[in-house]
Amino acid sequence: MSDTPTTDILSADTVDALRARVHDLMPRVRVDLEALARIPSVSLDAFDQAQVEASAEATAALLEAEGLTVEIVREGGRPAVIAHIDGPEGAPTVMLYAHHDVQPPGDDALWDSPPFEPTERDGRLYGRGAADDKAGIMAHLAALRAHTGKLPVGVTVFVEGEEEIGSDSLPTILERHGEKLRADAIVLADSTNWAIGEPALTTTLRGMIRVVVTVTTLDHGIHSGMFGGPVPDAITALVRLLATMHDDTGNVAVVGLKEGVAADLDYEEARLRAESGLLDGVDLIGSGSILSRTWTKPSITTIGIDAPTVATSSNTLVPTASAKISMRLAPDEFDLDGFEALKKHLLDHAPWGARVEVHLDDRGNGFVAHAQGPVYDQARAAFADAWGVQPVDIGVGGSIPFVAAFAEKFPQAAILVTGVEDPDARAHGANESLHLGEFEKVCVAEAVLLARLGALPRG
Repeated sequence: MSDTPTTDILSADTVDALRARVHDLMPRVRVDLEALARIPSVSLDAFDQAQVEASAEATAALLEAEGLTVEIVREGGRPAVIAHIDGPEGAPTVMLYAHHDVQPPGDDALWDSPPFEPTERDGRLYGRGAADDKAGIMAHLAALRAHTGKLPVGVTVFVEGEEEIGSDSLPTILERHGEKLRADAIVLADSTNWAIGEPALTTTLRGMIRVVVTVTTLDHGIHSGMFGGPVPDAITALVRLLATMHDDTGNVAVVGLKEGVAADLDYEEARLRAESGLLDGVDLIGSGSILSRTWTKPSITTIGIDAPTVATSSNTLVPTASAKISMRLAPDEFDLDGFEALKKHLLDHAPWGARVEVHLDDRGNGFVAHAQGPVYDQARAAFADAWGVQPVDIGVGGSIPFVAAFAEKFPQAAILVTGVEDPDARAHGANESLHLGEFEKVCVAEAVLLARLGALPRG
């Protein structure tokens, strides 16, 4: 692919025709999206995995109907779909990624409509997977359909089936099927945009580790009246240990972790409070800009505790208690370095000589894009074509470990992390939703991007 950075390689008439074509396609795209979203394809073991199989088969059928050669692959995990169609002679190949598995719905009572019955309200489509990430699948299909069978580039579509549980079989898929996935550009549709009406390219992602820490003080439970006072219980010891992970301001107190400074975008505290649902009177924690705290500095959250419940507890000194800790890492921090730093901190701060064990539960590296060159130029131009405004480069505080896996496997490919979500999409939460107007712009942008990449001078 040429290094020519030209962004005026498509005529306005071509862009307008693709925009009109996508607009005409949207009713059909929505029907297919709603059908996919009705399949409860939760990839966690506790859920019916026949639904994940059904979701893979439905995805494969949609791609096959567009003339792609399709296979469903299983490399020890949930089914993934790989599809391909050749482009013109000498044209670049673009790989389009999404995932068809979804998060559990959680408590149905927290949803305003059934989680697996897509429902429109006020221009948004509500349902589990309506945004994350079945809309990503349908954005790819809309872009393919917009070119009416005459694609300007070769296209490979890769739809994973276990992104929501850590992509454990992805390394094996990349090892055994990597040549099928090799491409000049990779579009990973699993992120977000900056705001309604403001598109974004995600250029940094934080890494992550998840650990389980267990604190033990006794070899059995004992009467809290008879022994309370001189003998420490495990829950109190655990709480004291967890409290050492932050300083009084709320900054992460683990020594040796990297941190960075985020882009200087306008993001006020009021917006964070509105988007997060932070209660009035609850202070923000940490120091530095809000976006640095969210995108480029480490964070630590306690996401679960194993201990007797309030309803079932007795007057007993609990002998052992555990907590699950999620730590997000600076985008350029190696995940195992972060784990070793956290493990050392927890062992060094064991309260009252309590026994502390730390087990690694999950990990993933972050991502930093070198977002320059002709592919990025054309991507930014395609976003501007679709939205009428220039996109911004953003970071995301969450972790998408598969992005680093693709960057390592295909170092020569330009990786574009895009998405269908907006700040109110509530992915993973109750009332997940897709803004339908923004979704159409996403589809236009991807259709135009394929055209722009196909029009780049070759050489």
